[in-house]
Amino acid sequence: MSRRDIRVGIGGWTYAPWRGTFYPDTLTQKRELEYASRAVTAIEINATYHRLQKPASFANWAKVVPDNFVFAVKASRYVTNRKVLAEAGESIQTFLNQGLSELGGKLGPILWQFMATKRFDRDDFGAFLKLLPEKQDGLTLRHAVQVRNDSFHTPDFVAMCRNAGVAIVYADSADYPAIADVTSDFVYARLENAQERYAAGYAPATLDAWAAHAKSWADGHQPRGLPTFGEGDHGVRPRDTFVFMINGFKEKAPAAAQALLERL
Repeated sequence: MSRRDIRVGIGGWTYAPWRGTFYPDTLTQKRELEYASRAVTAIEINATYHRLQKPASFANWAKVVPDNFVFAVKASRYVTNRKVLAEAGESIQTFLNQGLSELGGKLGPILWQFMATKRFDRDDFGAFLKLLPEKQDGLTLRHAVQVRNDSFHTPDFVAMCRNAGVAIVYADSADYPAIADVTSDFVYARLENAQERYAAGYAPATLDAWAAHAKSWADGHQPRGLPTFGEGDHGVRPRDTFVFMINGFKEKAPAAAQALLERL
């Protein structure tokens, strides 16, 4: 078996402190995406979490980036921030119909992120997973869920995600619990612990460790030393792997992503 793609990226591309540190001072804001998409290999679109975007925007973003570039898309808060997830069907369709298909082959995973106050309800979360479609306008969809409450630390949650083919986001965070069980044919990791004191946001040894984890994921393995809660595994097979540098000391995110890419 051959290793699958490992993509490393950042969240969004517009952030004022990146001017003069990541982006050259002479670069116009209009060209920030063009620049960022040649420095990293994936970007998580965060604007879609707050409001719907126009189809033309997705089409323009797809035109600006290289042919082999991929966008992850953060799902709408109007879907995930609700008491009863089983009632989210209409909101899910509204989110998917806003123009995501304009990204074409550059559409990567969709990230469904839940608040830390959202607790695991087996029936309700199971109903939510059944609402996630496999295709949109002929494009195959890949879904990832990020949960941030200890109540999800249960084999039932891992099993239902595995049965649905939905990835559980591994989030390395100082504030929220992590689940490293591999449950899909791809892996989605968000590294949220960058620190100002390191030039690349992380100590070199830490970046070395994350590079090893990413290679292990891509080769089809479950990296050792990361917390898992499920029973059994999803089988050893190569998987596309997405690693995003998010939060922590955000000013360092581009440097962290580039440093990790160098190790891969």
